[in-house]
Amino acid sequence: TIHKFNSFLTSYKEVIMLSINIICIGKLKENFFRDAITEYSKRLSKYCNLNFIELPDEKLPSKLNDKIIDNIKDSEGKKILSHLKKDSYKICLDLNGKQYSSEEFSSKIDSIALNYNSSITFIIGGTLGISKDVLNIADEKICFSKMTFPHQLIRVFLVEQLFRAFKISNNETYHW
Repeated sequence: TIHKFNSFLTSYKEVIMLSINIICIGKLKENFFRDAITEYSKRLSKYCNLNFIELPDEKLPSKLNDKIIDNIKDSEGKKILSHLKKDSYKICLDLNGKQYSSEEFSSKIDSIALNYNSSITFIIGGTLGISKDVLNIADEKICFSKMTFPHQLIRVFLVEQLFRAFKISNNETYHW
């Protein structure tokens, strides 16, 4: 009976566990970024079901103008939109988004999980940013910094902050 109970708890936990999807444009090429994300993904598995959806980026021509930039962002935006789940709370990482402290971000994740649903989708655009169509359907826009970082590095920032958020909300110490 203990085995049956443990089996029940495991499947119940999987059903109620928060699902976090991270949709990103472009592939991670650098091993050190992949290694960091793999490590944080392992650590996060205790708190959520984490899923990465990497979509191909558009090739950038050597010369850009506003029309080409908009076309590339629109093309990447259509790829993103095709992978969004309607019932997921959508958060775009955008330079014009709201900035949170780690504690505020933790509270925000808790609030979404309690008041909206059990799925959050973070969206990380490509080199040129996120299309207006994607920004318009977002439930929220957040910004980690007004500084510009490679979008591959922002993935590491995001998973680290998610891990920190869960540690904070569970009153656990954070050691790295």
